[in-house]
Amino acid sequence: MIEPLTPNTQAILLLTAPLIAGRGETSRDLLSLGEYNRLARILREKQKQPADLIGPEARKLIELCAQIFGRARLEALLGRGFLLSQSVERWNARAIWVISRADTRYPRRLKARLKEDAPPLLYGCGDIALLEKGGLAVVGSRHVDDELISFTENVGRLSAETHRLIVSGGAKGIDQAAMHGAIVSGGDVAGIMADSLERAALARDNREPLMEGRLVLISPYDPAAGFNVGHAMQRNKLIYAVADVALVVTSDFEKGGTWAGAIEQLERLRFVPVFVRNGANAGKGNSALLSRGGKPWPNPRSGNEFGMALVAAAESVAAEPKQDTLPLTLREKPIAYEVTPVTEPTKAKAEKLALIGPDAKPSPETNLLNTVREILRRELIEARTDDDVAVLLAVTKPQAKAWLARLVEEAILEKVTKPKPVRYRTAKGPDRLL
Repeated sequence: MIEPLTPNTQAILLLTAPLIAGRGETSRDLLSLGEYNRLARILREKQKQPADLIGPEARKLIELCAQIFGRARLEALLGRGFLLSQSVERWNARAIWVISRADTRYPRRLKARLKEDAPPLLYGCGDIALLEKGGLAVVGSRHVDDELISFTENVGRLSAETHRLIVSGGAKGIDQAAMHGAIVSGGDVAGIMADSLERAALARDNREPLMEGRLVLISPYDPAAGFNVGHAMQRNKLIYAVADVALVVTSDFEKGGTWAGAIEQLERLRFVPVFVRNGANAGKGNSALLSRGGKPWPNPRSGNEFGMALVAAAESVAAEPKQDTLPLTLREKPIAYEVTPVTEPTKAKAEKLALIGPDAKPSPETNLLNTVREILRRELIEARTDDDVAVLLAVTKPQAKAWLARLVEEAILEKVTKPKPVRYRTAKGPDRLL
């Protein structure tokens, strides 16, 4: 069952979405991402939220924003209620849901990493909870040979074997091969679509994994929107932002969306470590990406090797991505998490630490704990269970629980006890955007 749109999401749809319900032309006056962010800041300053633009105080708020955006423009956009109802009816018939950046269900990782570049709206089909799992992003060219398709499908199979999410763009070629390899092997998949979400949601091959909760398809663009090169380029950063690690299977040299997305990730965004398929037939584009910071793909042959490779990649990240504090969504009630208080180390433990001395060399166990500490500090932006952490670190559940307990004691992590099951997340997690 599709949940009703929140009032905030309704308002954001009216302001920013084309609302393609038929063959009619869409409005040319939609707020751009930059304009919406500016409007959101104005609302924040006045302790208001988007829903207030369609509530009793709408006239006053529109007047406040009229000097910047134009009264006629705002009134025309907010007056598209009938068109919105038509679009919602169409989406519901296709099991497509819509959430906004002001909703508590919006993926925390996208907000934390993209900040104001996070799309104001996400359209989707399937289990949105999959987007909180992290996983392996797989990207590559559309036009590839059978050998590369087979290689990529095997990556998807290994990912399923280790219970890791495959994140890809849903385009033909490498994207679809990775997703297909994981799905047919019983794995979980997130498809970040640049176009045609509506068609993908109705595709026969997607029905079963969607119904079983093993596939989620999302897009920041209208479900009926066709292909657009700019949309495909912008979508790339979402693929990396949802994942823990990335793999570039094949890329053209200095051209195309795969190249642009990988370079942006390697040299500017740096959300995740980026593997690149290497070898004699890797091609000029892949070789160039390796020379610019990509890591050679180790070609794991088993699920165990695959899991170890991903954990090793996470360990090799020396600097944690910056996680600046984000503005609070005004009047939005956060999820009712109950956080277990963290106690200070006992005097006995403090004395024990003092005995070690400042010049003592750390033991292998200490080095390992330091590595685990940095990995979990970075990866538990969203709360995860001890089972999830065991899979992430490729260790037994008792070992994962022992590390989690230690890091809670150190105030690196906090324990979330409600709603169940018990989960763990980085202390002082990111706030929410409008």
